[in-house]
Amino acid sequence: MSLRTIFLGGVFALAAALPAFAQTELVMVEEDGCMWCARWNKEISEIYPKTAEGQAAPLRRMDIRADRPDDLKFQRGLFFTPTFVLVVDGKEVSRLEGYPGEDFFWGLLSQMLGNANIELVR
Repeated sequence: MSLRTIFLGGVFALAAALPAFAQTELVMVEEDGCMWCARWNKEISEIYPKTAEGQAAPLRRMDIRADRPDDLKFQRGLFFTPTFVLVVDGKEVSRLEGYPGEDFFWGLLSQMLGNANIELVR
């Protein structure tokens, strides 16, 4: 057996042993005319992708009246805007209904990510 064969066999064995990385998203359910959505957009939307939270859970927007995407599974119906749903591998793991303001939003989001064992890289 050649060294190349041994090396490649080891690489494939290691890759098979590593856990697959989960795809995490923060789904923002919104609608036109929602004043709290507009406030979130004004206070958070531009900075969000630049934060550790935004890197760990990229934002995905969804209109509350739109058909539900096939790749998302929610635990219950969506009735309020904004609703922020933390989704891991297409399944809801937690949600925040409403926007409590910038100061509370970051703390609640960090708690949601922590409860889902999502590590933030700062």
